[in-house]
Amino acid sequence: MIKKIMSSILSLLPSDLRKRLILELGRTLADDPVRETMEIMVRDRVQQLQPAEALRFLFRLDAVFYGLQGHQAVRYDQGVHTKYRHTRYHDFFVARVHPGQKAIDIGCGDGFMAFRLAEKGVIVVGMDISQDNIDKAKLKHVHPNLTFRQGNALQEFVAATFDVVVLSNVLEHLQGRVDFLRAVVSRYQPMLLLIRVPLFERDWRVPLKQELGVEWRLDRTHEIEYTQETFTEEVQAAGLVIRHLEVRWGELWVALVRGGD
Repeated sequence: MIKKIMSSILSLLPSDLRKRLILELGRTLADDPVRETMEIMVRDRVQQLQPAEALRFLFRLDAVFYGLQGHQAVRYDQGVHTKYRHTRYHDFFVARVHPGQKAIDIGCGDGFMAFRLAEKGVIVVGMDISQDNIDKAKLKHVHPNLTFRQGNALQEFVAATFDVVVLSNVLEHLQGRVDFLRAVVSRYQPMLLLIRVPLFERDWRVPLKQELGVEWRLDRTHEIEYTQETFTEEVQAAGLVIRHLEVRWGELWVALVRGGD
């Protein structure tokens, strides 16, 4: 009954006043009443819209909550996103590189993956385009087997060869991916490439968002989110052969070798 009364009251208010009321209620009410009030407002809004517009509204709202959830997940684990311990994707990479091998982690971020490899006895270079990421990596992850350098992997190459190239959530940010992979293989002569990319086919809502003209990518900087077919086409065009592929957590985790190896 209270929900129906609240819904009726909110529906009579102008949009701006309704928003201000919800904000004020959020400051003064306990969690459950806030959630219930927001639910009333959302349901009321959706009922006023045609299906396509209602979906666009809900998807855009969902994107806001997704971002907020990510920030709170980092706070919850005191500065590290909980996805790392839930997905354990680092284990996929670390298990496939052996002590004494040399590896380059392109797009190393804050350096945690590179550090895990160094702990195993791998000689690692971590490279990232962001100087801020490199500064954080040098501060957080110190190991005698590990060095970090700032650089644009599309334009600059480390003067060395490596047994393993790691590209964890990197390719999807790039244009000219086939040429990039060819250049990496030509310059570094790796025996193994370990790649992780997001899947377009991770959820039925992704193609529906695209169809409705709503942002569907996990990150606005993504040039692509792959199907298994588009990923296979790209790496084959770059002269690579898939030796192992797993679909996990809406991603492709892949081990590749050079054609002919």
